[in-house]
Amino acid sequence: MSEPVGAPLRIGVLGAARITERALIDPARAGGHRVVAVAARDRSRAEAFAAQHGVERVVDSYADLLADPEVEVVYNPLANGLHGPWNLAALAAGKHVLSEKPSASNAEEAAEVREAAAKAGTAFMEGFHYLFHPLTRRLHELLASGELGELQRVETMVAIPAPAESDPRWSLPLAGGAVMDLGCYSLHAARMLAPWAGGAPRLVSARGGERAGAPGVDEWLDADLEFPNGATASARCHMAYDELEMSCRIVGSLGEALAPNYVLPQLDDRIVVRTTEGERTEHLGTTSSYTYQLEAFAAHVRQGSALPLGADDALATMTLIDACYRSAGFEPRPRMRL
Repeated sequence: MSEPVGAPLRIGVLGAARITERALIDPARAGGHRVVAVAARDRSRAEAFAAQHGVERVVDSYADLLADPEVEVVYNPLANGLHGPWNLAALAAGKHVLSEKPSASNAEEAAEVREAAAKAGTAFMEGFHYLFHPLTRRLHELLASGELGELQRVETMVAIPAPAESDPRWSLPLAGGAVMDLGCYSLHAARMLAPWAGGAPRLVSARGGERAGAPGVDEWLDADLEFPNGATASARCHMAYDELEMSCRIVGSLGEALAPNYVLPQLDDRIVVRTTEGERTEHLGTTSSYTYQLEAFAAHVRQGSALPLGADDALATMTLIDACYRSAGFEPRPRMRL
């Protein structure tokens, strides 16, 4: 039996990852949704997480969470290598799935996720939350309005100081690497400009550097892309940078727009627009991009509202990630088997 249009989502969480508070707990609280269950490899961690964040109950295992009839939406914030297997398992269990990016370890696995989502007939979305914030919508509006003229160039950079050496983002078996954690945003933001560039971009070349002590894991990678209309893109990422940088610069024939932090606009909601008319700064609001994301996902589940992201989009991004790895001399990430 379908739920009433305004009914809160009933969400189950796989694991007790740190990002869950920002990416799901706070947005669920803001939107009146229920986080009904959590499971972790260590039950004591799940119990501590539930107590801290007001999760209704703890279940013994990920499999138990997927089998729980009260859980209708599964949020998957596990290590990258576990995204694909547990996304597949959740879809097979008939759940809606909101997965942290990337959706899988490589394009082959992402294709299986797409097939599973189509078979399940439930909602699947990869968590590119930035896309739902008014800041990103405004960047696209500036192109659509013609104020910036024809798109000529886009430059994205997503970089953070280095995580600890023990962090799973440095693990090849867990599908770690700078592109998987950060560069996916750079590539995705470029892909989302296809409507103003004659179509999706193609990879021209990529260069990257390996993390010392982590064979096969990229510490940084720069990709050069080209759109059908001749516009070019630079999609860069670095996971051992001096500072946090998450910028997007869009250059058109009549002007340009710079978002200093398009990935986390709640930390810096500015867009600086420069045209022949002068320079201005627009502020687009500091409500969390994750809040907008969960609202859009809930509207899709409850009301059938369209989503800009789905399993097809996730496969397209993963295909481009694999191409970047190969061009830069790396192998695509290996997949894990449960």
